[in-house]
Amino acid sequence: MASILDSNTVLQHPATEETHDEHTSELHNEQVSEGDSDCDVSDGLTHGYQNAESGSEESVEGNKEDPLRFEAIQKIERLALSFLEQLAGSLPNQRADITSIGISQIPINSRSKYPKIELQLADRHKTSECIRVIRYPLKRKGASIKPFAQILRVMDFAHQALVDNVPLTKRDMYYKDVPLFKAQGTVDRLVDDLACDIGPRTGRPQNCNLFRAASKGLICGTGLTIHLLEGKVISINDLEGTLIPTGEAIERFELKEDISWVLVVEKEAVFQTLCRFQFASHQSLPGPGLIITGKGYPDVATRQLVKTLSDNLPAHIPIVALVDGDAYGLDILSVYKYGSHSLRHENEKLAAKRIEWLGIWASEIADLEIDLDTLIPITLHDEKKALAVLSRATDVVPTKWRKELTRMLHIRRKAEIEILSGSSSQKSNSLIHYLAHKVCHFIEMSA
Repeated sequence: MASILDSNTVLQHPATEETHDEHTSELHNEQVSEGDSDCDVSDGLTHGYQNAESGSEESVEGNKEDPLRFEAIQKIERLALSFLEQLAGSLPNQRADITSIGISQIPINSRSKYPKIELQLADRHKTSECIRVIRYPLKRKGASIKPFAQILRVMDFAHQALVDNVPLTKRDMYYKDVPLFKAQGTVDRLVDDLACDIGPRTGRPQNCNLFRAASKGLICGTGLTIHLLEGKVISINDLEGTLIPTGEAIERFELKEDISWVLVVEKEAVFQTLCRFQFASHQSLPGPGLIITGKGYPDVATRQLVKTLSDNLPAHIPIVALVDGDAYGLDILSVYKYGSHSLRHENEKLAAKRIEWLGIWASEIADLEIDLDTLIPITLHDEKKALAVLSRATDVVPTKWRKELTRMLHIRRKAEIEILSGSSSQKSNSLIHYLAHKVCHFIEMSA
């Protein structure tokens, strides 16, 4: 099979990193942190931004050869300029030097006399053009300007990375100012907000190197070669996992031989077991395949790869997923197939619609001759998560998923992959037999 991707296709990638645990994304519309309750964050529908005038193009004159990066730099500078202009105009009757006084020395009960300072950011949780407004000050005691300090610090890091054309990870940002951010999640939210703000509204391709997502996904198999922009070539093998590079580092993928299937595995331990048995080229299968794991909730690089395979491989090659037969397993599968809440604005570019649920299903436990008593009882958290998944729209929770989740709630047990992949040789063989049978079934169905 010839190369399935050219450089233009491969570089269409979002610039943000996926939050691994999707249930945490429900907090993203809240304030930056609960301790900073003086900073008002509100939503509003809009068709444009209040654009501050920008006369700072000279600072990035040397970057004009890269229009996408130059445009991102300009947007960050306009946000910063808007903040500074509002700050300078917030004390119309006092020409005091703000840098010498410090806003912290202004009495809290007198701050309301001055105009509020606002920053408007795109709301990545809305599909339409919405904004989030961060305001300061508010009429509350214990006020702090920390939320503004945090977003401005992230803007500073992003601006410097863009000007220098040096990729920067969220983890790098966090460790540059731990006392200010306090937690990695604060940086994650702000970076995603900023990336959304300076990206989708321009209609730009997703190849603007803003922030580099830290990779964690693995792939094994035969026949796949990854060509990097720096000239390095990575050849995948069926004996061990290879780290999936970030999208902005990849020039193209190339398949040197036909493959028959693609298997996405939820857990790294199961992935390593399959590598040890060289399952990607196992004799019980009709042809070689690729095995991918995102180690739980997948990062963006892993989702990009699965999306790329979904869009470019022929329809007769099935793309299937092995996840736990519980609400969390299906939530992970949903991230691959339909996208995530935290990166809703990028779902169209990351969702691999072709991926199907191979197993493990609660309904097949009896056929596998597994005693129900050996299954782990569901917890209150499992039940709450299952009900949350079942409450989603029908177009993102297929009928099969609903039936299996309902069965799990009925039997009060969850079917985890480990029931087939224990440490014993017998259980490992059971896993291989189970997967070989199911993969062959999906190949026949796709023919």
